[in-house]
Amino acid sequence: MNFAFTDEQEMLRSTVAGFLDSRVPMARVRELMETDSGIDPAVWSEMAGMGIAGMHIPEEFGGAGFTHLELGVVLEETGRRLTPSPLLATAVLGANLVLLAGSDEQRKTLLPGVASGEHTLAVAIVDQGGGWDPATITATARSDGDTVVLDGVKSYVVDGHTADTVIVAALEEAGELGFYLVDGDAPGLTRERLETLDMTRKQATVRIDGVSVGADARLERGGAEVVAELYDLAAVGLAFESVGGASRGLDMSVSYAKQRMQFGRPIGSFQAVKHTCADMLVAVESARSAAYYAGWAASAGDPELRIAAPLAKAFCTDAYYSVAADTIQVHGGIGFTWEHDAHLYFKRAKTSQLMLGNSAAWRAELADRIGL
Repeated sequence: MNFAFTDEQEMLRSTVAGFLDSRVPMARVRELMETDSGIDPAVWSEMAGMGIAGMHIPEEFGGAGFTHLELGVVLEETGRRLTPSPLLATAVLGANLVLLAGSDEQRKTLLPGVASGEHTLAVAIVDQGGGWDPATITATARSDGDTVVLDGVKSYVVDGHTADTVIVAALEEAGELGFYLVDGDAPGLTRERLETLDMTRKQATVRIDGVSVGADARLERGGAEVVAELYDLAAVGLAFESVGGASRGLDMSVSYAKQRMQFGRPIGSFQAVKHTCADMLVAVESARSAAYYAGWAASAGDPELRIAAPLAKAFCTDAYYSVAADTIQVHGGIGFTWEHDAHLYFKRAKTSQLMLGNSAAWRAELADRIGL
């Protein structure tokens, strides 16, 4: 493995950072988080034009043909800015699920539209009242002649209320877990945006009441192992996002500690603030190492991903939460206000901690995988 990014990857980082700073500054993020969709279609179209939407999608399916490491570079920059976009739902979750479980024909049909930014996806796995463990899924898929009828209620579906296609996980009559492509406007499909802690990332409840789909709507592969593979890749994506958000919290805190005067001197000169910022730096850099290693493992298809992914998910999201909380403390009274951005990072950090399962669950998964 390489211990540094290539010049091309650093150029990608710089290009994405410049674009996001110009097109989606924090003032625009705040505007979008107050909308129902939470995204700017024009900006997403521009991001797709830059190759971001299809960054890791193979060229044969219309993508840019890069790897999860380049996708991670993008996610670190979007996480640093809390950029509202379909990137997580469509590229990290949806496209990866199609790549993992879809047939060649399904990939050729769906992925070019995803890569061009013209088609968005959402993945509906968690049942209402259930958890991220696929063993808790109760939504059903039953055969009815040449069609399959889906029933169930899904919760915490990222961008579930706006996606063009929702990929629904449901238990089939034989007991296997299947994944079905459902049009966002399909009869019997009702979507409602959830009020969640993180306003910069919209989630939805998706009700599936007798939705009828063709047998060809089922992705080729099924089973809980597909969910495990998808979660590993998505965990790496969230780890990169968390590193970006945590590094932004550190930068805001250090900058404020240098400028804020108290008792005639910058508060950063006081030992308690110094130590807090030093601890934040250690957390950020440790998380960066974990995320980058997991990104390498995902990009190389290395078996080490089974170890690196749960480690990165648990450590990086915990580090983000800790740094975001300390960011509020360093800023003092202003850090608690709606006008300051610190609370937005804190809320994203908490939801990232819980998404795909909490840190305790991922540590238990890691322990299981290494035989403890």
